[in-house]
Amino acid sequence: MLKIGVLGAGHLGKIHLRLLNQSEKYELVGFYDPFAENANKVAQEFGYTKFDSIDELIQAVDVIDIVTPTLSHFDCAKKAIEAGKHVFLEKPITTTVEEAEAIIDLAKQYNVLGQVGHVERFNPAFVAVSAKIENPMFIETHRLAEFNPRGTDVPVVLDLMIHDLDAILSVVDSPVKHVSASGVSVLSESPDIANARIEFENGCVANVTASRISMKNMRKSRFFQRDAYISVDYLEKTCEVVKMKDAPETPGDFDLILQNAEGLKKQIYYDNPKVLPNNAILDELETFHDAIVNQTRPVVTLEDGTKALRLAYQIIDAFKN
Repeated sequence: MLKIGVLGAGHLGKIHLRLLNQSEKYELVGFYDPFAENANKVAQEFGYTKFDSIDELIQAVDVIDIVTPTLSHFDCAKKAIEAGKHVFLEKPITTTVEEAEAIIDLAKQYNVLGQVGHVERFNPAFVAVSAKIENPMFIETHRLAEFNPRGTDVPVVLDLMIHDLDAILSVVDSPVKHVSASGVSVLSESPDIANARIEFENGCVANVTASRISMKNMRKSRFFQRDAYISVDYLEKTCEVVKMKDAPETPGDFDLILQNAEGLKKQIYYDNPKVLPNNAILDELETFHDAIVNQTRPVVTLEDGTKALRLAYQIIDAFKN
């Protein structure tokens, strides 16, 4: 059983602490939070062991779970990796691409593994269909959220859209060719609404929209590929797979048949996989445990997190053009 410690006991940090405390794969050693009042409250209320410094916690564990503000990710990860500890980093991986690349180099140098908390990869709806997404040529995503002051210190691209960027990059096996985007600041100093058009070298196009000042919450993605349409509702945890195949010579009474102008007939049918309930955050943490123990590739690697961050900054830079 691997020993793990959590850096940061804010809103998300407390969720990580609770789940790790329940996990059968980890031994939760304790946590560190620089805000003494909050740290004491969490320790007293939940009984978790509070450490007085980052260094003390790092020395006591095998794995460090970094759930601190993004600005501190690099410094925390660097300390942990140089001490030979594996690191789980909440998204985005770091503040800058340069920092992210430095973490990748450090992890290789000290022979440790890292994983980034792009939790939508573990959403049961995405898990159910990800293997069915094959060479998509058009992707459309909408991630809309009601206003929450938490997270408004960064553009909506780094706060919300980056979830979809990571998911898109995980299913499109092609380099980014061109990015065009627009962003609007409504309540914050940085953009609250953003739309990006991402063109890949293989011809795939992704149209990505994110907003944190919407009247309702929505987290949906649609993938269009040859003979198939796949939709994922991350919020409702549902998915839909609509496929086409050559129509039978003698269609059944209830078969849905389409015919194009050239007379080609296709049958439309549903191939909806079963969505298995899960706790996505617990799953991402426990699959990281398995990767460490088995020395296998984490589901969301440090390189994956860096690719998503790099694309996010390409979008932010495109706002200025």
